[in-house]
Amino acid sequence: MTQTPSEKSQYDLARRAADGILARTKHRPKLGIILGSGLGAFADSLTDATAIPFTEIENFPHSAVQGHAAKLIIGLAANVPVAAMQGRVHFYEGHSMEQVVFPMHVLRALGCEKAIITNAAGGISDKLEPGCLVVLTDHINFQGTNPMIGPNDERLGLRFFDMSTAYEPRFREIAMREGLKLGIKMHEGVYLAVSGPSYETPAEIRAFRILGADVVGMSTVPEVIAGRHMGMKILAISCVTNLAAGRGTKPLSHEEVLETGAMIRGQFMKLLETVVPLIDGAE
Repeated sequence: MTQTPSEKSQYDLARRAADGILARTKHRPKLGIILGSGLGAFADSLTDATAIPFTEIENFPHSAVQGHAAKLIIGLAANVPVAAMQGRVHFYEGHSMEQVVFPMHVLRALGCEKAIITNAAGGISDKLEPGCLVVLTDHINFQGTNPMIGPNDERLGLRFFDMSTAYEPRFREIAMREGLKLGIKMHEGVYLAVSGPSYETPAEIRAFRILGADVVGMSTVPEVIAGRHMGMKILAISCVTNLAAGRGTKPLSHEEVLETGAMIRGQFMKLLETVVPLIDGAE
């Protein structure tokens, strides 16, 4: 019977999963990329690539969300070996937080010391419109839990760890500079994570705005917490796919999320192609 991450150390299970992945590719990635809803096309552009369905990775959680191909692609982006996840699993799917962050542990076990995490998000700030990109400067965890609750494995990281620079300032600078050079509508902002799967109410969005949030979504924060626990340096980018509740007149829908992701796909891919080698070489 397949063990779940809760039945054995995340460290040991991640190592076993990583060993199985590395046996199928000659590449040894130092940079992990998680691609959110509608943004997975970047992984298809990798060269000399090996695609591994999540279902073929030992103990890896499975996603059934539309817009998530649920594959791990190991290949080259601008000659940089990367491990790119087409999609992710979410807390709202019924996965435990241990399962939600298990892919981050696998990326670290593969050798990834840096990560680029992307997501589709709703725009809270009035300056944000569908199709723009937001480089995250910070986050607010409104998911009601923390993935590091429970026994701590010192092989992964410290029991208590700093989150004051969860989003690497140097990486943020690179992403903003290169995005503006490419003519992309770039912003910086704070991401607020909710559990979902229901979208937020207008009253909640008004409250989140008061708290200082610029974008809202249902992912990313657990992965960032787990990554920082392991000492990974992280860049996170939100694609604003819709106006948050109360800012527009249309009902919110996942179809709109996917449509906007498709609209921005070309610019988003170009940004990642430009940023990956710069982040790979940055300290």
